[in-house]
Amino acid sequence: MEIKYKDIHEFNKEELEELFLSVEWSSGHFPDKLVIAMKNFKTVYSAWDNDKLVGLICAMDDGIMNAYIHYLLVNPKYQNLGIGRRLVEMMKNYYKDYLRIAIIAYDEEMKFYEQCGFKKSNDASPMFITSLWT
Repeated sequence: MEIKYKDIHEFNKEELEELFLSVEWSSGHFPDKLVIAMKNFKTVYSAWDNDKLVGLICAMDDGIMNAYIHYLLVNPKYQNLGIGRRLVEMMKNYYKDYLRIAIIAYDEEMKFYEQCGFKKSNDASPMFITSLWT
């Protein structure tokens, strides 16, 4: 298996739906919205096994100082192959001149992100407002 990495924003709803639902993310139930979201993110990198979307990372930024990684997901069948790490490295390289790259990590993801060079903030906690459709 040879994984190819792409810098694209155009995806069809079926490939996004399959990837997001493979990791049980509720946003996968809204593939039409995901297609639009991917077009609107500043930076998107994806991982492909032939024509199958198997991983994705995307970020928003302010153009000079702060970048926010919003999604990082890898199909469970392709996890532990270095795909997520490679996607993070691509993002870190793209934003290497920024002051901060931020990500909200869930407890079970902390070790992965720490291994990728992120550090847990001691003085901040994530806060959310989630719409009723989730």
